[in-house]
Amino acid sequence: MNANEHRRLLGFDPEDLDGHTIEELSDYLEAGRVPPDPLIDESASCQIALEALERLGPLTQQLFAADTAAEAGADQGWVQRILSSISFDARAGRRIPIAPAEAGADLGITEGAVRGLIRGAERAAPGALLGKCTLHGDITEPAAPVSVSVEMSAPYGAAVVELGELVRAEIGAYLAAHTTLNIVSVDVVVRDIHRAPAQTENGT
Repeated sequence: MNANEHRRLLGFDPEDLDGHTIEELSDYLEAGRVPPDPLIDESASCQIALEALERLGPLTQQLFAADTAAEAGADQGWVQRILSSISFDARAGRRIPIAPAEAGADLGITEGAVRGLIRGAERAAPGALLGKCTLHGDITEPAAPVSVSVEMSAPYGAAVVELGELVRAEIGAYLAAHTTLNIVSVDVVVRDIHRAPAQTENGT
C-alpha cells in the first residue's frame, strides 16, 4: 500500500495537519521528537494529533506495520477509524468564544482544541479509546445550548456501561473547567470492542 492509498484509507489529507500526515507524526513520536521539528512543534493541529497518538500508543504501530489492507484485517478496522478521527479533530474548525473576565476582552478557543480536550478524557478510563467527537449546536453563540456526542472503543472484558459513564463524566468536567460552553448533554456511544496487542498475539 503506497502513502496516497494509506491516506485515503484513513480518510484525511495532509492539509488537515498543516501539511503533515499521521504516519509522519507517528514516526516523530517514535523518534522521541528528535531532532526537533519546529513545523510540527509550533503547529496547534499537530500537537492535538500528537497527544492523541501518544495515548493510542503501540496500537498505531500495529496499523502502520501492515503492508496491505488485507493484512490490516477486521480487528484493526477500529484503529483506522480512530486515526481518521484524530486527523479530523485536529482541524481548527469554528472559533468558540470564551466569556471574558474583563469587559472588552475578546477570548476564544478553536473547535479543534475543544475536541482534543474531549479526547483527553481517555486518561480517566484506561483502555478506552475515543473516536469521532462532535459538537452539536451553535458553538459560536455564547450561552447557546450545546450537546456532545463521542464514539468509543472499549477494551475487551471491561464493564462497558461503567466505562462509558466514567468517560462521560470526565468529558463534562473537562468542558466545565476549560470552556464556557453551555453543555446540556454528553452522549458516549460504544462502537467497538478491542483487544490489547498482547491479547491479540496470544490469540486470547
